[in-house]
Amino acid sequence: MKKAIEITIKGVVQGVGFRKFSKIQADELLIKGSAQNLPDGSVKIYACGEEKDIENFISILKIGPLKSEVQSVELHTIADFSSDVFEIIQ
Repeated sequence: MKKAIEITIKGVVQGVGFRKFSKIQADELLIKGSAQNLPDGSVKIYACGEEKDIENFISILKIGPLKSEVQSVELHTIADFSSDVFEIIQ
């Protein structure tokens, strides 16, 4: 079953390759969506994929790349959206 989710990751998550890390993981799990840095220092991710893949993706994001320090992960289920890729928004 498909699931769409909005994820906000807070901590040391900008300038450490978090968006690139999330794209690599999303591509491996066939998850579509986007990752974007926010002005408050957090990263916002929109993700859509199979429920089990989304759950795996969230678990991976909670760890993050080597130089990151994830302090919190906020999750909100959202309406399904259409996207053909997972993209990094500048």
